[in-house]
Amino acid sequence: MPRSIWTGSIAFGLVNIPVKMYPAVQPKDVHFHQLHDADGVRIQQKRWCPADEEEVPYDHIVKGYEISKGRYVVIQPEELRALDPHATGTIDIEQFVAQSEIDPLHYEHSYYLGPDRGAAKAYALLLAVMERADKVAIGRVVLRTKQYLTLLRPFQGVLAMETLLYADEIVSPSEIAGPGQVKLGAAELKMAEQLVESLSGEFNPEQWRDEYRERVLELVRKKAEGAEIAEAPEMVRAAPVLDLAAALRASLESKGRKAEPEGPRNGGNGHNGHNGSKGRRPTRAKAARAKATGRATHPRRKSSA
Repeated sequence: MPRSIWTGSIAFGLVNIPVKMYPAVQPKDVHFHQLHDADGVRIQQKRWCPADEEEVPYDHIVKGYEISKGRYVVIQPEELRALDPHATGTIDIEQFVAQSEIDPLHYEHSYYLGPDRGAAKAYALLLAVMERADKVAIGRVVLRTKQYLTLLRPFQGVLAMETLLYADEIVSPSEIAGPGQVKLGAAELKMAEQLVESLSGEFNPEQWRDEYRERVLELVRKKAEGAEIAEAPEMVRAAPVLDLAAALRASLESKGRKAEPEGPRNGGNGHNGHNGSKGRRPTRAKAARAKATGRATHPRRKSSA
């Protein structure tokens, strides 16, 4: 069981529920250190003043906020302490809302809340009421010296807490160039819907693994054991899609699905099977993939000796 990282209480109305906070996630990024290539010694980071060309002791470093290029306002520690939010040790619930009203873009960090000593009944009551009402709680809490907007929600028999980003921390999608007015054909829409349906299923988090992290750790293990590592092959980038309909059709056929008939085609000699050229004709899926990426599909002729 993880160790609690904060102790306080949930407060709503006149109800106060003592709780302990636990980390809900454990990121597993692979971290590297900087070493001197000549002797393998870890590099030290020094606080360096380029104007005086000397290392600066920590007690001579102050906080500065850049207000324009090269211009700073110096803020003293006691000035910041005077502005610290008052830590009450409580998660103050201010509103209950439907979770569907909160876009996942607002989620920041995740925690679990467990009942502290003597709070099991009150904790269970709040959990049950929120489950029955299908609501989540919005509130505020001070952790260390920062006040956070929080969301409390039932999750597999306990209360999970998410710290939320404020509205002005979310980049508006209006600042992103969208596709604009694009005319979509009925056949393209139908094939895209079929492709989505063929890839649909239930989300099972256990089936997804960080394959890159696993490969990095395997590389580290092999090198630690003295194995020689072959150079990785050059990455091959996917060709750009030149024909959307052909790409959709090829995608469906690669999944064992057939796109709905498009009707009679014009041109061609009307024969199925081989034409007058030597070699086998490419399959429909191969031809569609080649058409989508702009690659030729004609069989290669053997050069004469």
